[in-house]
Amino acid sequence: MQFSPGALDYLGDDAIVDILQSWSGFCALTDAILHGSGDLSVGPQLLPVVATLCSHGLASLVQDHFLQSLEETFKKNAVKAFWQQFDAYCDAPTLERAKFHIQEDWPEELLSKCLEEICLEKSYQEKCLFILVHALQSYEDGIPEGKTKPEHYVSTLMSRYQLMVSSVLLSTLAWNFPEILRIYFRKKLEELNTMMGGDHEEEHHFPTDVHDSTQQNIISSGNGDMDIDMCSHGTAISKSNNLVKNIGKVVRDLRSLGFTSMTEDAYASAIFLLLKSKVHDLAGEDYRNPVLGDIKTWIQAVPLQFLHALLAYLGDSLDYESGSSGLKSPLASNPSCFPGIGIPPEGLVRWQLRLEYYAYETLQDLRVGKLFEIIVDYPDSSPAIEDLKQCLEYTGQHSKLVDSFISSLRYRLLTAGASTNDILHQYVSTIKALRTIDPTGVFLEAVGEPIRDYLRGRKDTIKCIVTMLTDGTGGNPCGSGGTSDSLLEELNRDSENQESADYDDDLNTDEKQAWLNAERWEPDPVEVDPLKGSRNRRKIDILGLMVSIIGSKEQLVNEYRVMLAEKLLNKSDYDIDSEIRTLELLKIHFGESSMQKCEIMLNDLIDSKRTNANIKASIPKSSLTGPEQEETNLSLDLLDATIISANFWPPIQVEALVIPASVDQLLSDYAKRFHEIKTPRKLLWKKNLGTVKLELQFEDRNMQFTVAPVHAAIIMQFQEKMSWTSKNLAAAIGMPVETLNRRITFWISKGILTESGGAEADDHVFTLIDNLSDSNKSSISNENCEGLLMMDEEGERSVASVEEQLRKEMTVYEKFIVGMLTNFGSMTLDRIHNTLKMFCIAEPSYDKSLQQLQSFLSGLISEEKLEMRDGLYFLKK
Repeated sequence: MQFSPGALDYLGDDAIVDILQSWSGFCALTDAILHGSGDLSVGPQLLPVVATLCSHGLASLVQDHFLQSLEETFKKNAVKAFWQQFDAYCDAPTLERAKFHIQEDWPEELLSKCLEEICLEKSYQEKCLFILVHALQSYEDGIPEGKTKPEHYVSTLMSRYQLMVSSVLLSTLAWNFPEILRIYFRKKLEELNTMMGGDHEEEHHFPTDVHDSTQQNIISSGNGDMDIDMCSHGTAISKSNNLVKNIGKVVRDLRSLGFTSMTEDAYASAIFLLLKSKVHDLAGEDYRNPVLGDIKTWIQAVPLQFLHALLAYLGDSLDYESGSSGLKSPLASNPSCFPGIGIPPEGLVRWQLRLEYYAYETLQDLRVGKLFEIIVDYPDSSPAIEDLKQCLEYTGQHSKLVDSFISSLRYRLLTAGASTNDILHQYVSTIKALRTIDPTGVFLEAVGEPIRDYLRGRKDTIKCIVTMLTDGTGGNPCGSGGTSDSLLEELNRDSENQESADYDDDLNTDEKQAWLNAERWEPDPVEVDPLKGSRNRRKIDILGLMVSIIGSKEQLVNEYRVMLAEKLLNKSDYDIDSEIRTLELLKIHFGESSMQKCEIMLNDLIDSKRTNANIKASIPKSSLTGPEQEETNLSLDLLDATIISANFWPPIQVEALVIPASVDQLLSDYAKRFHEIKTPRKLLWKKNLGTVKLELQFEDRNMQFTVAPVHAAIIMQFQEKMSWTSKNLAAAIGMPVETLNRRITFWISKGILTESGGAEADDHVFTLIDNLSDSNKSSISNENCEGLLMMDEEGERSVASVEEQLRKEMTVYEKFIVGMLTNFGSMTLDRIHNTLKMFCIAEPSYDKSLQQLQSFLSGLISEEKLEMRDGLYFLKK
């Protein structure tokens, strides 16, 4: 406020002299109080001069001069010295500042000392200010009643002084001071955490009796101190009480200097940093234990405990039980959430909400970042999934889960190095895990689309899905997969829930139930694809999702039929209980008509068992001991046949094979007995199919094997002579030499035969090892060679694969495709498909899918009959 000299024109000479003398005295007394010896005893001398100046309307000038003098003195005596004590840290290089952090008492000692010194100066200046306030108040009180009193400035002096102090300190603020405050509060909070919960870190929880009783004993007292029941917790509670009081003193001093906002930011940052660290410590890499409850317990035990005590110490904690307004905040939680505190103050409730939200968000981000590993470990990681579900319900950040998980899938799963089995297992686990998080299937819809698109491009996807559908090991060739990897459990769940689902549908038609459903209706999440209605998400059907990858259930059924045929033809007994169970479940899901051929195949096994028993029962006992039997040493009792209805089975692979005469005679006798019982039906043997149990007798050992007929035919030739050339042995068995060389490696690997060079470069000599002591070759144990037999048999199938059948069926249309490309030059896949559908209507009519046509065209490209460029097919030139 500026003083106008023009006002003096209305004053007399005596008044002007009086003002000048009073002003001179006021300035001298001000200097004596602030800049001189600091003697407050001169305060009474200030009363008359202040009264004289105020009587002439100069009260505002008095206040402005005194505050300006206070500011100059504060800058000179306190502010500069205060910031200079932080120069050592602020001026140090980054690496040097790190050394300060590890010092045990830094910055506590420095901060406490600096705050104490500057607060003493501020306290003295406030006393000086109170002298002026007293002088001004005395003048106002001395004005007689009825006369106009001057404007009241006394109430604003303290607020103006406080604003001045804050302005001076903030305008000269050391740039690293906020960092120093954060370091201080972080260290103090860590120390408090160790005191209040450190004894229970290993158990990852805080016992209820510890933190409850602590809360019950921290009570705000009238003088700002905290009364502690020392009998309850002894030294630990006393130390934590002293620590909070020390922190509270620092906070109070910082507040008084105008650093309120900076201080709250600093200790809030320390609390959130400590909370984040605690969440990471509790959660870590362990997905098999829930941690959300322990985190919330820790929040109650440490941060809220500290905040309640701090607010009470500072006098900011207003208990609603004694509040002046008598109104309870809607934010106030149930008192049971704050044991010992009663109805919590609104500030504490707000802190609880902030801390819990931050904890939910931190745990959510931690779990979302590791969601791929969590799903790999599912269902053992179910507790982590449940925690994530609760976090997402609280934060609503589902889109973060979708984006992060899709990114992980693209970089870690949907790569050429991952096997189709692994991708499918991860997909099934993803479905089950996300079904827990979101039963509506909205987020599974978004996450699963990249997986389904990628799997459609893999040639073995259908085969792997069918294996998972029918094999209890989930399609894992090592047998390590459990039933949780198999889709059989989904078939079981569907069959068990079929009746309950129908019952639920009946209930939904009831008007009352429909009304209740309408009342419970909720809109779909914002992430929902608007092109897909809610009805499509009523139930997450794993099998339905698998079929959507394949394209149609017919392709899946065809692949299952081929796989079932392969399994049945290689059985050594008639035990098909598991196959019957699987078929019945598939009939529930895909319909009986789709599985009719598979049912006939299983019935063939049942009929074969009965027919086989009838044939053996009809053999006269005398024939078993006749001269012919003694010569061949083979009995019909040794033979079990699988009799199939060829029209309902996939095409059987036929391989030329000459079997020993004794075995051939046994087959003829069996076929003759069958014809007698089943007239006019006859048997046509597939001699390359089935299994043979052999016992090989050597000079020094006996060995038993179960092998394919071709392996049995090979080794039985060595009954005639000990050595065979590959060409002679191939001719005796009736197969190409290349096939023989591949098949005979089984016996070489078992240590039964040895191989050596023949007279010709392309000929080999195979010799029987009759006595191991005469050979330098060591045998290989049966256990170690099981895998060798599997490898040898991988390329040899009993029935034609789906791809082979498709190629054979599509061969009919090859001429049409070549003719179209000859006429049109080039065509797209869609155009070829539509043209075949339009013109190939005679038998056999074209009924293939777009995917099947694409597979066939790919085969023609591999045979170099066609080529494809830019999505167009051309004839190979």
